[in-house]
Amino acid sequence: MILRLLGAVYAVAFLAAINQIVPLIGEHGLLPLGIFLDRVSQALGSKGAGFMRLPSIFWFTHTDTAMLTAAWAGFVLSCVVLAGFANALLLAVLWFLYMSFVHIGQDWYGYGWEIQLLETGFLAIFLCPLFDMRPFPKRPPPVIVIILFRWLIFRIMFGAGMIKLRGDDVWSNGTALYYHFETQPLPGPLSRWFHFLPRTVLKIGVWYNFFAELAAPWFIFWPRIARHIAGSVIIMLQVILILSGNLSFLNWLTIIPALACFDDGFWSRFLSPAFVLRSEKAIVDAETSRPMMATAWVVAVLIAILSIQPVFNMLSPRQIMNTSFDAFDLVNTYGAFGSVGRERLNVVFEGTMDEVPEDRADWKPYPYKGLPVALDKRPPQIAPYQLRLDWQMWFAAMSTPEEYPWTLHLISKLLRNDPGAVSLFADNPFRDKPPRFIRAVLYRYRFEKPGNPGSRWWNRERVGDPWIPALSIHDPLLDEYLKREGFRD
Repeated sequence: MILRLLGAVYAVAFLAAINQIVPLIGEHGLLPLGIFLDRVSQALGSKGAGFMRLPSIFWFTHTDTAMLTAAWAGFVLSCVVLAGFANALLLAVLWFLYMSFVHIGQDWYGYGWEIQLLETGFLAIFLCPLFDMRPFPKRPPPVIVIILFRWLIFRIMFGAGMIKLRGDDVWSNGTALYYHFETQPLPGPLSRWFHFLPRTVLKIGVWYNFFAELAAPWFIFWPRIARHIAGSVIIMLQVILILSGNLSFLNWLTIIPALACFDDGFWSRFLSPAFVLRSEKAIVDAETSRPMMATAWVVAVLIAILSIQPVFNMLSPRQIMNTSFDAFDLVNTYGAFGSVGRERLNVVFEGTMDEVPEDRADWKPYPYKGLPVALDKRPPQIAPYQLRLDWQMWFAAMSTPEEYPWTLHLISKLLRNDPGAVSLFADNPFRDKPPRFIRAVLYRYRFEKPGNPGSRWWNRERVGDPWIPALSIHDPLLDEYLKREGFRD
């Protein structure tokens, strides 16, 4: 169960890379990988030092073809694991391939679930024999590795609970869900329904969240019944989050180590009799491998040592979220939504063919694939897939263009109808000819109540002056920025 779900998450993650990696960090992407690697090399003194700090196969070659080849290889191998076939070598390849993307992905891969997938994928390597790929191999999985998965889910949940307890007061006073479903990065089809639930229900949801993150993890290491209940409580929270929004593959990924709370007796109630019989026969025929067990214990000792700093961080009043403490992301610290926004801000890119780019001009928006733009469009179901531009623009809306300078590079590409940049949006309102001007406008969005006369999902109001003023392809400020950053397409 652990390996198959891991294969599914890996497959989705590599599929996102196949579709988005070239326009994001390709040779002519928004943040070209070549420029990034050169800067890291200069800062650390050499490419070798860069590789040791950020291990990745793309230090050796980083062409668009190389990145797409790696992404497709990862996707195919992930599907093999999803089908039930896995060994340590295959899982090690998947782990290093994905780490290669995470370490050079820059802004687009700076999320907690990326290093969480790497830590989960690393542990999974040691569940399997070195070569045997059969679903029921001769060598049984070492119990100590199952315990390491339980330690992982403990840190994920407890760290998330502590960051909320120490963070925004909307968690401690039980009002966080008054805002979360509306202001989360990418709302889903059911988010509005959750948002308008009775306030009492939303407060109960906050207390359940604390129960799942702060109380249930302590029972993960208890005897069977307590462990099953704890695992069920944790997984139920993840299911609610899956239904209520689009948090990438985070919640699916978090379910994986929680599965270690359950044993074969539990799963035998839900799986087919033929599958259960095969499993029982495999247990009878299993022969423990001493090298495999010895390796598992070495890994356990390594994880114990590397856990010291994350544990101190988790207990610290200055706790930080989603941080790695080693170059290979083997043991990390996690946490999400330590603070909850009270309002939903959204940056919308708009273009016009008019000669004068004033407010009265005919501005047409570039619709995102996930973020709201049109008021009458229901939020789509995206997760477990991730729209990386949409996620970054959610963060950007709470900041300034100076903190997200690549947005100027994006505008320069849209002004030329660059196919890669346009592919990151749901549609191109200027298919025949690129616009004369593009600007970025900040709006405040709110859910409309169901059943409103206009059948709208959202209402919105403009916030202040344009987030980025109208720019043309010949704007000297835009040209100066592109030259300074080396972005000459």
